[in-house]
Amino acid sequence: MKPRERALPAVLKTRRAPTDQELQSIAWLHQLKPADRRFAEQALAVGEILKGDFICTAGKPVRYWLGLIDGLLKMSNNRADGSTISYAGLPPGSWFGEGTALKRERYRYDIQALRKSTIAALPLAAFHELLDRSIEFNRVIMYQLNERVGQFIIGRETDRTTNPDSRVARSLAALLNPVLAPNADNTLRITQQELAYLIGLSRQRVNVALVRLEAQGLIRLEYGGLHVLDLPALSAYA
Repeated sequence: MKPRERALPAVLKTRRAPTDQELQSIAWLHQLKPADRRFAEQALAVGEILKGDFICTAGKPVRYWLGLIDGLLKMSNNRADGSTISYAGLPPGSWFGEGTALKRERYRYDIQALRKSTIAALPLAAFHELLDRSIEFNRVIMYQLNERVGQFIIGRETDRTTNPDSRVARSLAALLNPVLAPNADNTLRITQQELAYLIGLSRQRVNVALVRLEAQGLIRLEYGGLHVLDLPALSAYA
């Protein structure tokens, strides 16, 4: 079996080499030296995951560093009382699980597809070889980890707030984080139902919040999504 075929989990429905366009969409590749970039490109593989499937589940060992080429993912965990805590939405361009990969430990969270998604996978051995040989790759991971800590702190604050408008506003801002989602622009192609799954609110309550945020000039609702007009205000919304 070729190394590329071993790179992806069994849940993925296809396994193939990334296209040139897909490689171009992986922002951190462009920060590497040519030799390191070629090494990473040879190690990467991509595949499809269907809506509702889990790409990572709590308790499973890490075997790769994962990224999202296309689609939408949700990072969450289950509380002791059976309820779910949502940590983050993962839009295209996001890479995740670097902390778990660094420590070679088991996942402590679930990653579920909210729509059919294309996943990229860098095998764990290649991940650690790049850490050993590339200063540029180390910077990528360092910035990711630093931003992830801030994201989780904000996520915990957002999860505890009783103001649904604030939860929606801050969740939208998190989807546009320039470090964790470098491919995102101010236009989000996301349905209200998908937002509801990410945030943990009903679709109807998300709709009310979006209408209020639009009335305040922070977003503009569009067919199939929305356009963010004031990202700093969304991030600080209380």
